[in-house]
Amino acid sequence: MKIETILSDIIRIESVNPPGGEIGVATYLKKLFDQQKIPSEIIESSPGRASFIATLGEGKRSLLYLSHADVVPVSDGWSFPPFSGEIKDGFVHGRGALDCKGLVAAEAFAMLTLAQTTRLKGRLIFAATADEETGGKMGAQYLAEHFPEKIRADFAVNEGAEAPVGINGKPCHFISVGEKGPSWLKLKTKGVAGHGSVPYLPNNAVVKMAKVLNSLANYTPRVVLTPEVKHLIQSIAELNGFPKEVNEGNLNELFSHLKDVSLSAYLRAITRMTISPNVIQGGVKTNIVPDSCQAEVDIRILPGQNKKYVLNELKPILGDTEIETIQYHAPTLSSTDTDAYRLITDTLKECLGEVTVMPTICAGATDSRYMREMGVPSYGIGMMTFKIDPAMKASVHGKDEKLDIESLRLKSDFLVRLAKKYLGV
Repeated sequence: MKIETILSDIIRIESVNPPGGEIGVATYLKKLFDQQKIPSEIIESSPGRASFIATLGEGKRSLLYLSHADVVPVSDGWSFPPFSGEIKDGFVHGRGALDCKGLVAAEAFAMLTLAQTTRLKGRLIFAATADEETGGKMGAQYLAEHFPEKIRADFAVNEGAEAPVGINGKPCHFISVGEKGPSWLKLKTKGVAGHGSVPYLPNNAVVKMAKVLNSLANYTPRVVLTPEVKHLIQSIAELNGFPKEVNEGNLNELFSHLKDVSLSAYLRAITRMTISPNVIQGGVKTNIVPDSCQAEVDIRILPGQNKKYVLNELKPILGDTEIETIQYHAPTLSSTDTDAYRLITDTLKECLGEVTVMPTICAGATDSRYMREMGVPSYGIGMMTFKIDPAMKASVHGKDEKLDIESLRLKSDFLVRLAKKYLGV
């Protein structure tokens, strides 16, 4: 079976989270792996919320291929059916192609290839988990808490790295060694209900919330350069001919110097706490002054910051607003000073030729956090060709998501080579 066929097939399985339904993907993979007689199992944390695990080979060493089978919901405005899985013009089209079913397909194909061609002297584990898109409670977290030995490995390879970029004609690829932590807040304002024809704006809970959100929009987070991020940005600055040593005071000057707008936005996100008010609810009828309003705010924090830091920073500008933390997970980090990191770097270069490889941290959250908390170093890859453009990058959690077949094959080739190198063929 071709790798693009696997991706097309699992895109057509609508494992949208919420509600989930990852059992469809897990069942598909189980049938595929059973045909090759690769030991595998499906673990359900609740009915329909399933993670798939397969293991190949025996030995002291172990490597985990990690990915997730759920996808985010779709909005209107797609130029093609979001769950078509259509293979056309060198691309596989549909929700999850980039996040993260492309990696699921590449990992599955790599393991199937190894089963047919190679006798491993170590254990290769493949886990396609449920529920990553809403925090992993029903997937990676469930496995880490209830079945840790099924996914424990010397190190893991997962999603999380930015797509490659070209800087002054030089191809640059990234390895994610850590990630920011979510510290999501629910904010509530109170007012006094009344008739909309005789309004008294200080009593209007929506007006109060508007002032709160305006204060958040005007808040300037402190810039922080962690060692990994400073190394990354300094490398990018040098490739761009930026004549200064990077520090907290001249980042904006550097960002304005960069031609790649999406790269600048990403670098801004990993150098400070970010705040994004994304959901607001208030009022019940046009002619009733609302007595309550609530907003949900996506806040992401850097390594070294925590829940207390968020509240200390924001309470002074939130006034008497009620604050509830609705999701929190500490930032996590894996060392670059490991044999695993060096092996991943060397294998990337072997696949790609003369490229620059740099460590970075993920602006979002992935299942790697659960692995790191188990003591398993986890590294994110974003291996792709340069066929990706700004519109494709924006399609992650957006519209018209697709992935080129060449990138799929590149990911799979890397995974095969990595397993052979580490598991002692």
